[in-house]
Amino acid sequence: MGALLAQQKVESKSNEIKAVPQRLLLLNLKGAVVTLDAMGTQISIPGQIKKAEGDYVLALKGNQGQLSQSVKDWFKQAQAQNWQGIEFTHHQSIESGHHRRDTRQVWAVPVSQLPPLHRQPEWIGLTTVVMVKTTRELWNKTTKEVRFYISSLEADAQGHNQVIRSHWTIENSLHWVLDVTFNEDASRIRQGYAAQNLGLLRRLSVNLLKREPSRLSLKMKRYKAGMDNDFVIKILAASGAE
Repeated sequence: MGALLAQQKVESKSNEIKAVPQRLLLLNLKGAVVTLDAMGTQISIPGQIKKAEGDYVLALKGNQGQLSQSVKDWFKQAQAQNWQGIEFTHHQSIESGHHRRDTRQVWAVPVSQLPPLHRQPEWIGLTTVVMVKTTRELWNKTTKEVRFYISSLEADAQGHNQVIRSHWTIENSLHWVLDVTFNEDASRIRQGYAAQNLGLLRRLSVNLLKREPSRLSLKMKRYKAGMDNDFVIKILAASGAE
């Protein structure tokens, strides 16, 4: 079970690019794998992570234009020649349920198999490039998505699949919950520190509700806590609070 460890307010004329290095400084990264969305794929981040004895898997999109395009073009060419003469690993997983079928294919390739990438020496620890293809089949439509990553881990497709899935689990179990269960995106609270303080309380609530062991949904746990003081005590007890 995951838990939110910290949050940081981003100034109105800034963005999370500046906040990421500050958050990483507060964490013990030794032996950990750091995953970041494309916004966090900045050339200074891998060096900071590797210096702290951690590893990284970073999403690669248009904000790193030349690097992103060269990786996409290389994978396209590799597929066109049916991967002949290329060292790589491949993993496929299929999940079915809730009237849908998800097929995920992951290719992990050592960077030694590619021509020199844009500013490659500056991406400290860069070992592997990864392509993930996801096909989702619903009763009425099929959607496909292709994503790319750079990584300091060895070229193990199955291992990268687990790491990347874990990242999306965080997205779904925290940000989706905050939006749907706590209706955070619809909040119009802006004055002073109110938004920051309420954001902290919402995230604390998510952590506490997740630790309560009943099989109720987070939405139902929240509702029950509002109606039953004994259930609130049960939630606090599950968290170790007194």
